[in-house]
Amino acid sequence: MNQRICTIALAVCATSFTALAADAPQTPASAAKAVPTFSLQARLEASLGGKVPAMGAVLIRGGQVTELVVAGLRAQGEAEPVRRGDVWHLGSNGKAMTATMVARLVERGLLSWDTPLSQLLPELAADMQAAYRDVTLRDLLAHQAGLQADIDESWAAVFYKDKRPLHEQRLAFARIALAQPPAFARGTGDGYSNSGVVIAGLAAERAAGLPYETLMQRELFEPLGLHSAGFGATRRGQPLGHKAGEPVEGVEADNPAVIAPAGGIHMSLEDWSRFAIDQMAGEQGRGQLLKAPTYRLLHQPARDGGKFALGWRMQDSMAGVKGRHLAHTGSNGAWFALIVLKPDTEDAVLVTSNASEDVEADKAVRAVAVGALKAMAP
Repeated sequence: MNQRICTIALAVCATSFTALAADAPQTPASAAKAVPTFSLQARLEASLGGKVPAMGAVLIRGGQVTELVVAGLRAQGEAEPVRRGDVWHLGSNGKAMTATMVARLVERGLLSWDTPLSQLLPELAADMQAAYRDVTLRDLLAHQAGLQADIDESWAAVFYKDKRPLHEQRLAFARIALAQPPAFARGTGDGYSNSGVVIAGLAAERAAGLPYETLMQRELFEPLGLHSAGFGATRRGQPLGHKAGEPVEGVEADNPAVIAPAGGIHMSLEDWSRFAIDQMAGEQGRGQLLKAPTYRLLHQPARDGGKFALGWRMQDSMAGVKGRHLAHTGSNGAWFALIVLKPDTEDAVLVTSNASEDVEADKAVRAVAVGALKAMAP
């Protein structure tokens, strides 16, 4: 097993973007600003090469998809091209989806943003570090809890072989994470933590009495019509992830299922776009899932001066473009994906690849995103 998957690949999402150097619904040209000097397809194809088999990208202007393009191969060394309706692993971009699902439970009264962890998970209260007992759901989802980024690598390997129900596995995972000493005092720093989001997913399971995967289907995928959404590694007939330029398959082609709340979702570009559009429209009272104040809460840093919102990183500029940006990256060591939202204008860029940092797919993805952001700038 490549331990780097568990300890580094999901953590890539903490990286600042400041240094960035199936058919989708189409919008008539009159409904969006023209971008005559920028071709998303050409930029995507120019960014392919070496050991990056395929990429896909979406431009959203004014809350509507204006371009959705793909290029390359489903698997390196094979002839099958990627298609517009194919699914892509989103890695830690799933954190914003987990936060949205949790927000649905909060609005319904099953959870509260401010309930301390000792009450959210009372069965773990006696054994957790005292510093974690007052941690809240909002702390967990905005990386303010003081938790370590991940549990110890040797424990991560165990979960590939664990046959217990996932709720029991997540309890075991949380017990390990909450026994680790804090990296900083709650609410005093930004400490990106996959463990915190897993624990938030566990709290949702406990409150609702349903598995995380079922909750995501009921609270997010079905209401938004994300019919391609699923969990875990992709299979033949879809793009495969790659390591060192070679396609990977099977259980170990993704992180252990126990940490799905932190990043185990795959879906099509069209469906990912639907989620992005709803996040932006939600701030204006046009969201399908939540009340407008809840979307805004998800999108604001959890503390003054903090950089993390709930499932997002917030920046005042990106790639030289000023304005509020919500962004995230995701990788499980075999894929790399990036999303940037500009909620104030309802513009967005989504880019993904079926390879990762080991072959510099991250640089290729970022190059496409930079070009698109600059092209969309006023």
